[in-house]
Formats: sequence, C-alpha cells, structure tokens
Amino acid sequence: MGAKENILRKIRILITNQFDSPEEAFLFFDSDKDGRLKKSEIKKMLKNAAVNGFIRGVVANELLKGYDKSSDDTINWEEFKVAIAELERDL
Repeated sequence: MGAKENILRKIRILITNQFDSPEEAFLFFDSDKDGRLKKSEIKKMLKNAAVNGFIRGVVANELLKGYDKSSDDTINWEEFKVAIAELERDL
C-alpha cells in the first residue's frame, strides 16, 4: 500500500469510527462553522486521523488542490462529499 492509500485509509477509519456520518465529521472539523474546511481545519482532521505531523501540511495542500473545485482555498460540503465518495470507491 502506497503513502496516498495509507493516508486515505486513515481518514476513512477516522470518519467511520468516530462519527455517525461524513456530514457529522465535516461539521466537527469546520470549527468556525462557515461551511468550509480551511487548510488549518483539514490539518486538524489529518492529525486526528494519525497522519504524521511532518507531512500533514503537504497532504492538506494536495487535498485542497484535488478537491477545491470552487478555487477558494477551502473544501465545502459538496467537495467533501466527492472526496468521501472517492475514499469509499478506492478502498
């Protein structure tokens, strides 16, 4: 299993084990309740998913690059749902 797959697996485990739904996870990590996950909020999610601190920032940047279709440097609920659907499909 490669690094990307391992990180995605950790995120999936976090969401599955600690939350009743992906939406509950999104709302939990959206600490300012603005309906979007900023890089700092994504890094908090990665920390909770036990992603190594050294690469957390890089992974957060890659997630933003891959899923931020509105180009506002955040991941909104619709974009998050796409990411979760890919997690479910890939793992």
